[in-house]
Parts: sequence; C-alpha cells; structure tokens
Amino acid sequence: MYRKTLPEILLAALLLAAPAVWALESDRSRPIEIEADQGQLDQRNQSTTFSGNVIIRQGTLNIRAASVNVVTANSEQVMKALGSPVQFSQMLDNNKGTVNGRANRIDYTSADGMVVLSGNARVTRGGDSAEGDRITYNTRTEVYTVNSNPAAAEKSGRRVNVVIQPQKR
Repeated sequence: MYRKTLPEILLAALLLAAPAVWALESDRSRPIEIEADQGQLDQRNQSTTFSGNVIIRQGTLNIRAASVNVVTANSEQVMKALGSPVQFSQMLDNNKGTVNGRANRIDYTSADGMVVLSGNARVTRGGDSAEGDRITYNTRTEVYTVNSNPAAAEKSGRRVNVVIQPQKR
C-alpha cells in the first residue's frame, strides 16, 4: 500500500511546480526521486510529510524546500511546501527554456487547480518575470494574478513587478 500511495501523493507536489503548461512532457514518465532528512507517511490520515532539506526530482523538474506536506482526501490533494525559500525549476517543452520560481510558501489544491506562491514570490520564464508578495496561478484557466502586500508596500514602496519581453518576429 505504501508504494502505491506515496507516488500518488507526491504527484500533487510535482503538479504544483509543473502545471501542464510548464511541464516538459517527458518528465511525467520519469521516476520520482526524493531526498530529505526525514519522511513520514500517515496512512490513516492520508498524509505524507518530508522535512529537512527536501529535494524532489522528476526528469528536469527540481523542487527544494524545508518541508513538504501532502494530504489526500476524497481523491483530492492539498500540498504545502515551506522554505526560505521553496525553489523549483523545470525545462519547458519545445526548447522554450526553463521556468524557475521561489516563495516562502507554495500551496497547491487539486480540487480547484490553484497554485499559490506566497511571501517574496517570483516566477521567471525566459526573460519574463513576475514578482510580488503573492502569485496565484489557476492551472485550469491559465490565469495568473500577482499581488503585493498593501501594508508592506506602503512602508517599503514594494509593489508588483512584471517584466514581459517583446515577442520575436
């Protein structure tokens, strides 16, 4: 049971960092490799937790976090990755470069397909980048929302920062 459940739960973690529009298609058929100082599977509560320098790899996908927790309920997964920061990277299809991201916390909920990067969030793809206190990405509608923390922005002047490179002809 453990071997079947663990990959299914970790798939949610991998989907967080590699929604369908970012994923290198061949990565999905690669084995999932996990390194951590500690791992715990709670079958009764359908929860898996890895802590201490967590490194998750699948093909070109790399996730680094202080801790990763995935809970499954009613065939839906909720994943929370914490770090200072959580980092991820993955090569894109069709030689379009690499997507990189970081945030203090990354949450993924399979029920609504939402990925939320919060706390010093930044995502780069090619020369394009989005940075703010919170980046929300709907994997179903492919809509991004970038927000600043109004209280912090008022004190520091820090606002949302987005850079979009011109399209090549």
